Amino acid sequence: MGLRELWYFGLQYVDNKGFPTWLKLDKKVSAQEVRKENPLQFKFRAKFYPEDVPEELIQDITQKLFFLQVKEGILSDEICCPPQTALLLGSYAVQAKFGDYNEELHKSGYLSSQRLIPQRVMDQHTLTRDQWEDWIQVWHAEHRGMLKDSTMLEYLKIAQDLEMYGINYFEIKNKKGTDLWLGVDALGLNIYEKDDKLTPKIGFPWSEIRNISFNDKKFVIKPIDFLFYAPHLRINKRTLQLCMGNHELYMHRRKPDTIEVQPMKAQAREEKHQKQLERQQLETEKRRETVEREKEQMMQERGELMLRLQDYEQKEQKTKKAEKELSDQIQRALQLEKEWKRAQEEAERLEVHGCAASQGGAGEADSGSDKEPGAAGPGARRVHRQDHAMRRSGSPRRRRTCTCSSS
Repeated sequence: MGLRELWYFGLQYVDNKGFPTWLKLDKKVSAQEVRKENPLQFKFRAKFYPEDVPEELIQDITQKLFFLQVKEGILSDEICCPPQTALLLGSYAVQAKFGDYNEELHKSGYLSSQRLIPQRVMDQHTLTRDQWEDWIQVWHAEHRGMLKDSTMLEYLKIAQDLEMYGINYFEIKNKKGTDLWLGVDALGLNIYEKDDKLTPKIGFPWSEIRNISFNDKKFVIKPIDFLFYAPHLRINKRTLQLCMGNHELYMHRRKPDTIEVQPMKAQAREEKHQKQLERQQLETEKRRETVEREKEQMMQERGELMLRLQDYEQKEQKTKKAEKELSDQIQRALQLEKEWKRAQEEAERLEVHGCAASQGGAGEADSGSDKEPGAAGPGARRVHRQDHAMRRSGSPRRRRTCTCSSS
């Protein structure tokens, strides 16, 4: 694994009396109260916790191991977590597992198989599981751009402010026989009432503790001479072991970094700087690819727009041509209508004029015969009357033929 911050971790097992116990690495396994089973089962777990996660945890692998253990503690309700904080931590856990939210990849129900909220929190509210997942999905989308290691570190920064974070609890009794809890953490010892593990009744920081000892079930903290009793001797042994380890780390944090820690921090800074450079290069490459895709899309849209514009111009030209043809036809129709009206008027005028002329001609012929009786004989007057009658009836006038015979 490449883990070098080994001072935080230990091997935990359940002893032959059923109590969780830490394996002593300086003693043989066979010399300890390990169950005689095959295979032997140990859990690699964080035994001690840092005071300030971002300042003390050096390696990414260390952060990941703490992230997994703290997340399991919150989901199993070993670490009490308010609903709002549980939602936020759940969204960071989703970001660490799935990366950036993507609508195309992360369809509805993509969180259905994930443990994200403590069951106690879900039971306290009327929200359905789908509604809890919807809230987490909304916050998941807001974590865009966060890398996995940064997300896990952010998770731990929030979790370390929870009241039960990093505390090992032991059942004890005071001198009066009152049931209490003893809490051991990175900052000192705390005493809690039996029904409240969140608010310490009294606390003793490591800086004020000079000596811790036990005799059978009796446990003494000096110089304050605080006395309590454990139900089992093995609990006092485990309590003392945790107190000694936490006190030692507490004192080391307040001293300059050791020769072992200095190169680890330098290497961690270099690796972090290298990751930042790689991330910047990756983001630059992503931006370049995005710009190229947008440019290609823009060129495609431009081409489609030009085609639509050409089509529009062609349609506009056809429309203008059709409008001109329609206008010409309308003008032609108007002109024809005017000509038809003129022709009709002319026809009517000619008809009226013809009737008037016919009536006038008949009168003149009658008056002429009265004035010049000798000008034409009865035959001529008869021919004239026949011709006039034919014109009035509309029949064509027959040409009179004369046959001459030569003598």
